Amino acid sequence: MIKKSFELKNEILRENYLFLFYGQNEGLKNQIIESLFKKNYLESTYQYEESEIIKNEEGFFNNILSKSFFENEKLIIINRVSDKIKEIAEELIEKQVEGLVVILNAKNLEKKSKIRSLFEKNKKTICVPFYEDNNQTLSSIINSFFREKRIPISQQSINLIVERCRGDRQNLKNELEKIENFIKGGGKLNLENLLKLTNLAENYSVSELVDHCLAKNKKKITNILNENNYTLEDCIIIIRTFLIKAKRLAKLCKEFQETKDFEKAITNFKPPIFWKEKETVKKQIQNWSYKDAEDLIFQTNEMELLVKKHSANSINILSDFIIQKSSTINN
Repeated sequence: MIKKSFELKNEILRENYLFLFYGQNEGLKNQIIESLFKKNYLESTYQYEESEIIKNEEGFFNNILSKSFFENEKLIIINRVSDKIKEIAEELIEKQVEGLVVILNAKNLEKKSKIRSLFEKNKKTICVPFYEDNNQTLSSIINSFFREKRIPISQQSINLIVERCRGDRQNLKNELEKIENFIKGGGKLNLENLLKLTNLAENYSVSELVDHCLAKNKKKITNILNENNYTLEDCIIIIRTFLIKAKRLAKLCKEFQETKDFEKAITNFKPPIFWKEKETVKKQIQNWSYKDAEDLIFQTNEMELLVKKHSANSINILSDFIIQKSSTINN
């Protein structure tokens, strides 16, 4: 059956154990998974990729069916789900394993998707779409944050934060955390400081580096890497800029896939693409398919975890990633 994200209450969680979450709003997905699910399974949460389950289906079922004295309940989260997992999902529905909760996490799923249809029509399963947050929703979250902190903020500053988040609740969370730390450190919150603090859009070399990588201009990105002495903080900024532009690229590639018209894909995009960027963006669309752009989003998130884990070697890890992506032949 279909439910909206705000309809997920404790009684629904108690009565159901199979959930399909799909859509681009990873921030809202993560918020719900953390607040409604993970808090009840602190020591018994397991994450899988769809591909590893398909490769070892027997091992997967052995794990979820096994129980120990200390672990009678389990939360299983399966990421990057597609129609390939439909038969496994049907088996999970049939088994009705006691003490098991399973979340299938997918990106966008078309109406004709088999896994989506299965979860929408079955009364034993819950299907939840996660659409992108609009500016009004993000503004409301920002207002609540500053009201709770008892910090005055202008509408102009709110609009700036919303713009920097690019419709992504996870980005908003990251920006608000930076702002909170800045204020705790004695920083004065004004428009000038917000411009410097949020997303560092003025760092042109970062944006340029990412754009040339997505356009497969290896020579240009090599020059940029050689001319800049990046720090660990810079690496995180580059990765997050990469994530924003990869998400934009995925949407553009999908639009082009449907229209076969570069100009229409670029012109119709919201927020509008600045005219100086259009030629570079066109090259990016030419060099990436929708599927490859979607894969890049996942790989970029993985890269951030890797860089944070190996901070001493972060520059080399990120440089290798960027050079490799600028050299890979897609399509």
